[in-house]
Formats: sequence, C-alpha cells, structure tokens
Amino acid sequence: MASDNSGDYSINTIIGPNSEFTGNIETGGFTRIDGSIRGNVKAKGRVVLGEKARMKGNVTGTSITIGGVVVGNVIADGHLVILSTAIVVGDIISRRIQADDGCFVNGRVAVCPTDENWTKTVSEFRDAQGVRSALPVFQKSYHPYG
Repeated sequence: MASDNSGDYSINTIIGPNSEFTGNIETGGFTRIDGSIRGNVKAKGRVVLGEKARMKGNVTGTSITIGGVVVGNVIADGHLVILSTAIVVGDIISRRIQADDGCFVNGRVAVCPTDENWTKTVSEFRDAQGVRSALPVFQKSYHPYG
C-alpha cells in the first residue's frame, strides 16, 4: 500500500469555492477542491473534494474524501470516504471504502484489500479504459461497407 504523503495534512494544491479549472492536475501531496474542475486529478497524497466541488474527470490518490459531485472514475490506493452529500457517477477502485448513508454512487465498485488483488484489478481497469478510449478512433476510421 502506498504511504507517501497520506498522513501529510499540509495542502499542496487548492481549487477554491468560486474557481473553475480546465485541465489535468498532478500533485505530490494533499489536494483540496472546492470549486469546479474539468480534467483529471492525480495526487500522490490525500484528495478532498468538498461539498461544493463539481468535477468531470477521474480522481486518483492515496486517500480520497468526496463530498461533492464527481462524474468520472475514482481510484484510491488507501481509504475512500464518500460523504452523504456526494454523488459519484463512475467506477470506483479502493483498498477500503466508507460510504455514508444518503450518498449516491452509479458505477462499479471494487474493494481490493490485498496487494495482489489491488494490482490485478487496477491493471485490468486501466487496460479496459485504454481499449474504450481507442474505440471511437477505430470506429471513425473503419467502415466495413465503404
């Protein structure tokens, strides 16, 4: 299990309450989002999406807490907390999960407590995502009947 910066509570990156951001974010530590983001977040530490957060993209982190809306996949290499105010529309992979009463999740959920199970599940998920992302290109370029 990854342990880098998961206990570090100093915020490295913050998207404030009335902020909008488009693009991918990669951080080396604690990331807090209270605004809107269209893009992926990949953190080597904790990620907190506050109750007002709105996100269209994938979230990857060591420990993730979701209080707002995420339309995308969530991969937590540690603990995932889905608060009662959260809406997650996408697949979830985590080693441990806590979902509060009242939250909404629409997608597949995989809880993988062992390293072997974690590695296999994440690898299969990423392979499937790669195939899905290539399909539209293939479908546009290949026309069997002309």
